[in-house]
Amino acid sequence: MSGNTQIVLAVIIIVQLIFTALIAGSEVAFFSLSAKDINYIKQQDESSYQSVLKLIERPKRLLATLLIGNNFLSIGVIISTNLLFSSLIKLDRILPNLDPAWFNVVNIFIQVVLVTFFLVLFGEVLPKVYATQNNMRLSLFTAPFIKFLDTLFSPLSNFLVNSTSFIERRLTNKSKKSDISHEDVENAIALTVGHSASPEEVNIFKGILKFGEITVKQIMRTRMDVIGLDYNWDFDQAKNKVIESGFSRLPVYDENLDEVKGILYTKDLLAFLNESHPNWHNLIRPTYFIHETKLIADLLKEFQQKRSHMAVVVDEFGGTSGIVTLEDIMEEIIGEIKDEFDEDELFVKKLNDTTYIFEGKTLINDVCRVIIVPIERFETVRGESDSLAGMVLEIAGKFPSQNETISFEEFDFKVIELQQRRIQKIKLTIRPLEIKGEE
Repeated sequence: MSGNTQIVLAVIIIVQLIFTALIAGSEVAFFSLSAKDINYIKQQDESSYQSVLKLIERPKRLLATLLIGNNFLSIGVIISTNLLFSSLIKLDRILPNLDPAWFNVVNIFIQVVLVTFFLVLFGEVLPKVYATQNNMRLSLFTAPFIKFLDTLFSPLSNFLVNSTSFIERRLTNKSKKSDISHEDVENAIALTVGHSASPEEVNIFKGILKFGEITVKQIMRTRMDVIGLDYNWDFDQAKNKVIESGFSRLPVYDENLDEVKGILYTKDLLAFLNESHPNWHNLIRPTYFIHETKLIADLLKEFQQKRSHMAVVVDEFGGTSGIVTLEDIMEEIIGEIKDEFDEDELFVKKLNDTTYIFEGKTLINDVCRVIIVPIERFETVRGESDSLAGMVLEIAGKFPSQNETISFEEFDFKVIELQQRRIQKIKLTIRPLEIKGEE
């Protein structure tokens, strides 16, 4: 093999390694984009941003394209390096006394070690490490190249996606036959312990069953219902607000709840009630921030470890969504807890066996518990909402007017009280299924 041919092969190997690195890095970059990144991309009009958006809208096809391209390039690197090394490394000259039968073994071993090293280092490790730190930049840079590969390999990608989807459906159908739903377990609990336990005890068993799947967002006190203290208030203003609220812990914010400075414990103020102008800011304790998607089972363990009773919940953009307390978590198991500071007004008023009046902010979990239906009943229509008012908005697809009724299956939701574009109270009527069937 001539020297020019060897140079061409070396260039081909380098180019293949570069493309392999781009594909490997793209895989990490595209699939590590957060919801905040995707929301930012949707707001941009540049072609590169739109290319990224189109690619991540079909994640299975994107992954198939990347895997196909990576495999083709890896095979190309192996073939090219085999040709190059065969012409460069002459084992019969380096090891003249080696048995000819071992020439091929040693030659293959050397090539496997070298090719593996270069592929792993330059085609996997380095680009993926870079991609984890610069996912947005790398996604935009490689989007045109990946889009070209997506078009080029579309027949093969579609075949792989369709075949894997078929296998996935078959496996899912088989597994569903042996799966036991929450509703089945709840019925089993009612049958086995229902005759010897009170309704409250049965509800505790059911609460334990669902406990591991409930997120903080489903039980937290929303931002609009949070009572806090302004950091710029003087001691008297803060004291009066604490007395008015009746809470033992209050978040302290600067200008708005997105800037939480800490948590004030009411008991810390007691020692300074007789002082004229105490600096209450020194009493503020550190804030424990959590994401709204955290499971309450994990949060309970963290509360126990940190000996904490309250956390500030933040969304994907870092803004404050609300607060969650240890009491909120425990209520998911043992039901509503009332103390001397809680208002006597209930979140629900039962008119008869099929008609209820709920506050709009009532959590869907609590609604299901009151009307005795599985939480999964509203899973297809609740969207991202956790409150009854939010679910009604999801079903209606618009903001309803006063006394408007929104229906879902046998459930009629009538908006009976509005206040500043916020649904305050909803009348829920459950139509008998027999009547619905006859109609």
